[in-house]
Amino acid sequence: MAVGKNKKLGKKKKTAGRKTADPFAKKEWYDVKAPSVFPKRDIGKTVVTKTQGTRTARDSLLGRVYEVSLGDLKQNSEDEAFRKFRFRVEEVTGTQCLTSFYGMNLTTDKLRSLVRKWHTLIEAHTDVKTSDGYVLRLFCIGFTKRRPNQVRKTSYAQSSQIRQIRKKMIEIMQREANGVEMSALTEKFIVEAIGREIERVTASIYPLQNVLIRKVKVLKSPKTDLNALFAAHGGAEAVATQDQGEKVEATEDAKPSAAAKKKAAKKKGDE
Repeated sequence: MAVGKNKKLGKKKKTAGRKTADPFAKKEWYDVKAPSVFPKRDIGKTVVTKTQGTRTARDSLLGRVYEVSLGDLKQNSEDEAFRKFRFRVEEVTGTQCLTSFYGMNLTTDKLRSLVRKWHTLIEAHTDVKTSDGYVLRLFCIGFTKRRPNQVRKTSYAQSSQIRQIRKKMIEIMQREANGVEMSALTEKFIVEAIGREIERVTASIYPLQNVLIRKVKVLKSPKTDLNALFAAHGGAEAVATQDQGEKVEATEDAKPSAAAKKKAAKKKGDE
């Protein structure tokens, strides 16, 4: 349509007098903390709208889920960056968001790099319940391994051996996870203790390699217990100390000048 035919076309909108408000003027930043079982607890920062009316910033933060690589939660652990942990915000104290374990997974490129021709892939999964009320579903993956001085090109396991290995995988996952606290189980995920135990036990059936807990899914989590949450983050005193920040000495610029001191003294005398 030509511009001259439609009067609305070609007209500029009147924006005089309008001020563009900065969207971040109504935001505030919070620190997201991982449980103390991880050497580096700083997950990062998150932004939220300030408390307005009945809608509080705390309500907006509770339930947020963050995914972090294990390489960012440990010192000098770039080789373990393929393991990703998920955390959910359970409580907000001051400017800190305290999180709890909410799942684990491996990166796609790591899983694809493990697959090899002429080897058998074996998977198993089972549901476990920790002593503090978490119901988890653990997924395990493993691959057959070439024996020393093996001449045969393929390393395929028989169907009966696969069934035996899968049964052992389920037994070990249930034994290592049932009745254990979530913090202790998280430590096993970090160091891959369950995978090494499966490799050791199943060596008599068929040698395995690259046995990993590839995924952990939280099916049910208990009601938030603040005492247990604070204990998982190093205790209530540690949380309060971290929230206070560091003490800063007053600089010369920050100290009141002589004129300001004189003015304050005069005001006090007038009173």
